[in-house]
Amino acid sequence: MTGAPRPTNAALGFPKSAPETRALVHAALDEDRAFEDVTTLATVPADAQGRAAIVARSPGVIAGLPLAVAVFETMSERVRVRVVSGDGERVSEGGVVAEISGPWRALLSGERVALNFVQRLSGVATLTARYVDAVRGTTARIYDTRKTTPMFRALEKYAVRCGGGVNHRADLADAVLIKDNHLAALGGDVALAVRRAREAGRPGICVEVECDDITQVDAALAAGADVILLDNMPLDAMRGCVARVAGRVPLEASGGVTLERVRAIAETGVDRISVGGLTHSTPALDLGLDYLS
Repeated sequence: MTGAPRPTNAALGFPKSAPETRALVHAALDEDRAFEDVTTLATVPADAQGRAAIVARSPGVIAGLPLAVAVFETMSERVRVRVVSGDGERVSEGGVVAEISGPWRALLSGERVALNFVQRLSGVATLTARYVDAVRGTTARIYDTRKTTPMFRALEKYAVRCGGGVNHRADLADAVLIKDNHLAALGGDVALAVRRAREAGRPGICVEVECDDITQVDAALAAGADVILLDNMPLDAMRGCVARVAGRVPLEASGGVTLERVRAIAETGVDRISVGGLTHSTPALDLGLDYLS
């Protein structure tokens, strides 16, 4: 993975305030009973000091480092952390992400929770970056979905941004997405669904309609949909829809999107490609904590 400019956490929009971050971290440490670490308390002297580094075992994109920093600082106010590769930055295999110094007990007892946060979110960022790289040079952008870990959505969508992706609607109140089951409840009447969404929704809310074929696309376009989602369409059908819509509204492709297929989807001319796999089945980035002294 090639290098990239280093964004700041503020630019990426880290989704947790300082109090929220501390609360989340403390809950995770309590779950692990990190303050009752019988092994470390029994074997490591209270005054022992050490240094360690979070190191990438494989190349990837970092996300969630503020949580790791908060973990170690929660374990001891005497811990010091130096960030080497911040959120949104690409690291190579063997690259140092951060250096931590302080009481050995704090480093040892906080290690697993800190790594769990960063490995999970960096995995999301890394997979997103692979999709973004795969469609580079086309007009398509990579979007996430609501297929997220319960109570972790804001962090996982933040990780998507770290990887260069774009967030779809944040929740069910953020935008209208009329899907096949909504249409089934209305006898397939796309115009009625869009009209009701306009009447019931707040002014200016985005109304998107999921379509299975070009007939539904025509109906959604005529009804005034803001975005049209092409659901599980073959490539030829997507190209036909792109030609029919001719740029009047954005077209989003969804369903069956893989790294092997995403470039071909992008080359149909769609504007957006949503990928549930960015968050629902992402492998963690392999990171470790190497003790230096």
